[in-house]
Amino acid sequence: MLSEEILYLPVTELSARVRRGSLSPVELTEAYLERLERLGPKLGAVVTVTRELGLEQARQAEKELSAGRYRGPLHGIPCGVKDLLATRGIKTTWGAPPYKDQVFDYDATVVRKLRKAGAVLIAKLAMIELAGGGGYSNGKASLTGPALNPWDRSRWAGGSSSGPGAATAAALVGFSIGSETWGSILTPSSFCGLSGLRPTYGRVSRAGAMALSWTMDKLGPMCRSAEDCGLVLEAIAGFDPHDPGSARAPFTHRPGNRSLRGVRVGWIREEFKKKAQPEVESIYRDALDVLRRLGATVREVKLPEFPYGPVAGMIIRAEGAAAFDTLIRSGRINELVDKRQAEGLSGGLEVSAADFIRAMRIRRVIQQALDELYTQVDILVAPSLLFVANPIELDLNKVFRGSAGLGAAGNLAGLPGLSVPMGFGKDNLPLGLAIVGKPFGESTVLRVGSAYQQATDWHTRRPPLN
Repeated sequence: MLSEEILYLPVTELSARVRRGSLSPVELTEAYLERLERLGPKLGAVVTVTRELGLEQARQAEKELSAGRYRGPLHGIPCGVKDLLATRGIKTTWGAPPYKDQVFDYDATVVRKLRKAGAVLIAKLAMIELAGGGGYSNGKASLTGPALNPWDRSRWAGGSSSGPGAATAAALVGFSIGSETWGSILTPSSFCGLSGLRPTYGRVSRAGAMALSWTMDKLGPMCRSAEDCGLVLEAIAGFDPHDPGSARAPFTHRPGNRSLRGVRVGWIREEFKKKAQPEVESIYRDALDVLRRLGATVREVKLPEFPYGPVAGMIIRAEGAAAFDTLIRSGRINELVDKRQAEGLSGGLEVSAADFIRAMRIRRVIQQALDELYTQVDILVAPSLLFVANPIELDLNKVFRGSAGLGAAGNLAGLPGLSVPMGFGKDNLPLGLAIVGKPFGESTVLRVGSAYQQATDWHTRRPPLN
C-alpha cells in the first residue's frame, strides 16, 4: 500500500509520477479507496464510495498510459465530487432525506468532463442538505450528519461543501469538486487548510448540478495547491449549451512564477478588534508582507458601501424557493433534518416580485461599482474568514456574524475567488487568505495564489489524523 506521504501529494506531483510510470493509477486508486473506506465514515465526509467505477476507470487510465495515450494532468488521478452532481446510475442525494434514493440516468457536465480528462471518480462527497439555501443551524443539517474537520474532529469542516473539504484535507481523494452560492467553497477551504477556487459565474457549466440559485451557483475545484486548482479548472471550464448561464470562456492554465512584479493588490481592512479572533489580524498582515516581498504593489482599498449580505440573501431566498417549489408544496420539505432550513425555503415563497427585482437592480449597481474598483487594482485580498473552524454544536447564526464582507460581494458580482492557507490561528487551526479577481480573471488570481504558496509552506501542512 502506498504511504500517506504520497497520498498527500498535490495533483501536480501525482500527475508527474503517473505520467513517467513510477506511480500506477490502479495502485493509487486502491490506496485512496482504502483510506476513504477507513476514514470517510469517521469524518462524515462521504455519501457513496464508487469503488467499482473507480477501479474500472483506473484500469482504463493505466492501459491508455501504457499505450502512450496521455489525456492530460488529471489522467489517472482519483477524485470525489459533491453529491449535488448527477452521476449516471449512482445515487445523488443532494444531502437531503427526501432525495436519499434519487438516481439519474446521466452525468453532470463536470463529471463528464472529468472523465474525458482521465480523472478517476471514487466518491460522492457529503454536503449540507440542499446546499443550505434555507439557512441552517449547524453542520448536522445533512443526510449523513456533520462533516468533521480533519484538524480537530470536534470542529466543523465548513460550508455546504463540507464533505469535499474534509475529504481533500484528509487525503481521501486527490482533489474534489465543490459548489458555492455564498461561501461554500471558500469556507471549507479556509477551515480545512485547502486551496479552493470559486470560478467566475458562468465559467463552469452547472448542467446536471442541483440548482439552488440560478444566478449565483458556481462549481469549482478544492485542492491541495493553487496550481492544482488551475489544472482542474482547465479540465472543467468552457461553454455548455445545456447551461443557459454558461459563458464562452475556456480556460488554459499556465503555471505561475515566484514574481508578482506589476500586480496591483488591494487589501481590505476588516473590523478586526470588533469581529475577528485575536490572531487573525497579525497573520493577515504577515500574508500582505509576503505579497510585497514578491514584488506586488499593495495598497489599502475599501469595498463600496452596499448591503451585500441582505441583497445576496434576498436573491438566494427567492430563487431557492422557486427551485424547490414542488418539494415545498408537497409537504416533503418537512423531512429535512434542520427545521430552520425547511422554514427558510418555504418562507422564500413570500418574497415579492418587487423585492426580488429591487435586489437584482442593486446587484447590477454593485457589479458596476466593483468594476470601477478593479480599474485601480488587479485583485482584492482579505481574510477568507475572521475565525477558525467552529465547534459542531455552535449555532451558525453566532459564528458567521463576523465573516468577511468580500465573500458576499464576490458572489453577488460573480467574481472568481481563491482561498489559500495563510497560517494557523486559535487552537492551531487553519486560516485562509481570500484572493478575488475581475470577472474571468482566474489566471491572475491563481498566479497570486501560486506565488504566495511558493514563498510559504502553509499549504503543505497535514492534519494530525489517524
